[in-house]
Amino acid sequence: MRRYLLSALAVCCLLAHAWAQAASGEHLTLCFERQEVRPWRTLDGGGLNFELLAEVAKRTGVTFDYQSMPWKRCLEQLKANQVGGAFAVSFNRERMALGAYPGVAAGASDPRVDASKRMHLDTYMLVRPRGSRLDWDGKSIRNLDGRIGFQLGYSVGDFLRAQGVATDDGSQRSDELMQKLVAGRLAGAAMGGGDAARLMRGPHGKRLEMLPLPLMEKPYFLVLSNALATSQPQLATRLWNAIEEVRNSPAYRKREQQELGGRRLGSRGGDH
Repeated sequence: MRRYLLSALAVCCLLAHAWAQAASGEHLTLCFERQEVRPWRTLDGGGLNFELLAEVAKRTGVTFDYQSMPWKRCLEQLKANQVGGAFAVSFNRERMALGAYPGVAAGASDPRVDASKRMHLDTYMLVRPRGSRLDWDGKSIRNLDGRIGFQLGYSVGDFLRAQGVATDDGSQRSDELMQKLVAGRLAGAAMGGGDAARLMRGPHGKRLEMLPLPLMEKPYFLVLSNALATSQPQLATRLWNAIEEVRNSPAYRKREQQELGGRRLGSRGGDH
């Protein structure tokens, strides 16, 4: 009985904390990966993600405080209700335990996230050494001689494992992946589309090539802590609705097209 009371008290404290943190006019702490993923975000608060959230803050009256940290730690703090939310987070069944996604009912046997409430879409691309026979035809990875690397905690790892290929998740940053690929320690690397394009323009770009077909395309979301979503479901809905409204607004769509440099990505934008 004592253990039950302590557990109940702890839950109540978390819910009270989330309520106070998320009240209109108050502050909501959001974590994000400590890495620049252009054009979506930079470590100094630039990029489309922050522009979108700034407008969401205006429309909802909630002020966002941002904390950058390694991605795995960000997801752990989200699960522990130590932050109010995290962005940009892709969806899979395993991540349902981390926090609340728009449109996903707790305990749903066939969860379907509401992609209309996404912050953006983004692709994962396969990068290989120039001249390599490694290939991706849109259905299967072929001629792999070695491992394909991806960043620690990124959801593309599930996709690669489902393909039955050998993987390496020992890198936390995309530039580490690129260096391992150039050094011959990897046969290929699965990278976010924006990161891959940026790194291909860098000093190692001439030694590598990016395959034309994306490995996958996924929506990315603002995921709220379970404590917040439980204590303030109406606020959670308002935040997700505001994200959709801002993303579809003429002003944001214009900014997105400017930043994407003419690439046709719809409402895309970055993960993990």
